[in-house]
Amino acid sequence: MRWSAALGIVLFVAGLSLADSPSKPPTALTDYVTKEDKSFEWKLKGKVESNGSTTYTLSLTSQTWHDIPWTHDLQVYVPKGAKPQATMVLWNQGGTASPNNAVFGMLIAEKVGAPVAFLYGVPKQPLYVDKAGKLTTTPTNPKDDKEGRLVEDALIAETFVRYLATKDATWPLLFPMVKSVVRAMDALQVFAKDELKTEVKQFVITGASKRGWTSWLTAATGDKRVKAIAPLVIDTLNFPVQMKNQVAAFGRPSEMIADYTRAKLVPIPDTSAGKALWQMVDPYMYKDTITVPKMLIHGTNDPYWPQDALNTYWDDLKGDKAVCYVPNAGHDLREVDVDGKKQTIPLRAVNTLAAFGKSQIFDQPLPKVTWKYDASKKVCTVSADGAVLNCRVWTADSDTTDFRKSRWKTEETKVGKNGGTTQLAVEFPKPDKGLRAAFVEVECDANGCTMHLTTQIQILDSKK
Repeated sequence: MRWSAALGIVLFVAGLSLADSPSKPPTALTDYVTKEDKSFEWKLKGKVESNGSTTYTLSLTSQTWHDIPWTHDLQVYVPKGAKPQATMVLWNQGGTASPNNAVFGMLIAEKVGAPVAFLYGVPKQPLYVDKAGKLTTTPTNPKDDKEGRLVEDALIAETFVRYLATKDATWPLLFPMVKSVVRAMDALQVFAKDELKTEVKQFVITGASKRGWTSWLTAATGDKRVKAIAPLVIDTLNFPVQMKNQVAAFGRPSEMIADYTRAKLVPIPDTSAGKALWQMVDPYMYKDTITVPKMLIHGTNDPYWPQDALNTYWDDLKGDKAVCYVPNAGHDLREVDVDGKKQTIPLRAVNTLAAFGKSQIFDQPLPKVTWKYDASKKVCTVSADGAVLNCRVWTADSDTTDFRKSRWKTEETKVGKNGGTTQLAVEFPKPDKGLRAAFVEVECDANGCTMHLTTQIQILDSKK
């Protein structure tokens, strides 16, 4: 399973302030997504059965964007013995359907216990710039496929630059990415009725990195079919503040977002078009609209974000919410052991995602973890309702505010019971020198699935 490269949008909002935020979110996203596109179509390409499980493959054209048809593989994984339900998990990602991706998709479906859909080709890529300056799917140099090739962040950056130059609100690449997910929901509803003999009414939208960004913005459209979202490794809501946090933590913008610096989007000009751009694509701008349940999953060593980036926007999120920090994991969420060996599959993340998806599909209650941090006493008080298996305290030390290469260590902690609620008060001891990052993890049984829920990360200074 190949995970996406991260977005770098935080860079180009430097210098913009929250005072520039509109009282209501902009409408450009919904205007684009709801606009009729007659190129939308889909068909069932094939059906493969193996050991009692079934994989359906659909061919989808979600739209035509600036004369470029967006075509996708859309697969539905039905595990052995699983009955279709009224809610379906919809994962969006780049690339195309493959045997490895099918194994991963079926793994999630088996853990969820219901059919799961994977949408590929988000976004349409690679694209190239032809001699006339137009984006095209044809290589600029047929003898060298890499010449002028635009993918992932480089492609997003190119579309942002084009928006700034033209003021054409159809350019930002996130808009067609969201529309591809919405059109996938349209196709899946008809498919489920025809093939699975089930009316699918709602979806749990998920994906990693820029596909996590897409998950946020799909909910931002207000589409009532979005029952919940599970954005992975996209810890950068509230872009203007996040940019300041990034520079404060790393001393400079992350080196992982060089595509945006090369496109001279650092910082974006303090213009009306610049302000409009970040307002259109920042999920934080839609926080009052995105009230569905949210399961956020992040890596503690993700090189793109400061370790405490969540603290910038967590309190402002509306509705039910939960977070899982995967210790000693980067942007791919695969944990690294003390010998430097990386997991093949990001089990903590997969299990937590599956538990969340299963709860939404079968309308089952989830464990609920709440906490309060007393900064003056360095004490985190945690309450957990549900079947708690273990509680752990995770800490990492660093000589600087950059914890990305720090090793996280853990110890299990004693807990008390108050009826059906597990309670603990954890003191985060200050380090002898430098800085220490800390959080509490609660491992739960969630309707037969193992789920890892955590608190926010707190940074402690030896001098304070």
